[in-house]
Amino acid sequence: MGDSRNTVIGRPREFDIDEALERAMRVFWERGYEGASLTDLTGAMGITKPSMYAAFGNKEQLFRKALERYKEGPASYATRALAEPTARGVIEALLRGAVRTTTLSGRPSGCMTVQGALAASDGGRPAHDVLVAWRNDAGLRLEERFRRAVDEGDLPRDADPVRLARYIMAVAFGIAVQAAGGLGHDELQDIVDMTLHSWRP
Repeated sequence: MGDSRNTVIGRPREFDIDEALERAMRVFWERGYEGASLTDLTGAMGITKPSMYAAFGNKEQLFRKALERYKEGPASYATRALAEPTARGVIEALLRGAVRTTTLSGRPSGCMTVQGALAASDGGRPAHDVLVAWRNDAGLRLEERFRRAVDEGDLPRDADPVRLARYIMAVAFGIAVQAAGGLGHDELQDIVDMTLHSWRP
């Protein structure tokens, strides 16, 4: 018996699902949700539209799957950063991870969660809402980590975890926007260095 992931109604699929999803992720990352047409996506994935629908559902469902892949792959630095033993370590790992991910050679510049949100029409609203929820969740997780740092005495008692999290998220997403605009790795690392230098919780 074959792998059930590679069959559609008893027929073997003619493509590798993981590779196709990786390619779709890159298209969304580079062009955003609305900028990525079905023709762009199926062309990059090397499959037909019926095959795409059979394997991934519609464009919105494909986007959600691609975003999960992004979170578990290129953006996994964010989850690892939260495990750093100090608040300053969390911030440095998060921001340097953002620089690294948004400037990787051979990958789109910027951040998929920023690029993907460039949706203006009603048709792009579902993707926009998914990304807003993703960013809000990331901010809440950072806020919780800073709250723990206050409880542990790593941050002062009067530190405000909400404001700190908003500030760091703004810097992280600002890095992604600057990277998409062409700012290079070294210049972005300067932003991280300045943020760490001015760190006064």
